[in-house]
Amino acid sequence: MATQALTPLTHSYLRFTLGTQPALLPTRQVQEAIATPAARITPMPNMPPALLGLINRRSRVLWVVDLALLLGLPTAYPNSQQYNLVLMQLGTVALGLRVSQIDGILSLSPQHMQPAPTHVPPGLVPFLRGCVLQEGEVLLGLDGEALLRAPAMQAI
Repeated sequence: MATQALTPLTHSYLRFTLGTQPALLPTRQVQEAIATPAARITPMPNMPPALLGLINRRSRVLWVVDLALLLGLPTAYPNSQQYNLVLMQLGTVALGLRVSQIDGILSLSPQHMQPAPTHVPPGLVPFLRGCVLQEGEVLLGLDGEALLRAPAMQAI
């Protein structure tokens, strides 16, 4: 009886950038990544600064959230006339997350996800699944469900 080499189980993540900070979201929580004109976002009054407004996408209305602001990270957007959005779906909640840049898909085995290093701001830790060290960079592995529990998200 021949033994077969088992291939390690991998998970896919969407890699993107928040300001200068690389981050990841599991692709199972991501519907698509798009670039859209800023004018397509309809601002809503009396909302926390992280809630940018609403967008109509494929006959659905979604809240658009500035993910860096939501997480307390510095914002940096190369083009204020166009938004890079990560559209995510968690149960019945659909959101558009504004990010600085969309970098592609990354496949990782579960052991790559490590606990957050000590230099990660404490306010960010509740939103992390962990961190990945890749080519000298720390990639924040975000937890989409935890993002929905952020205080600013209670307004929607």
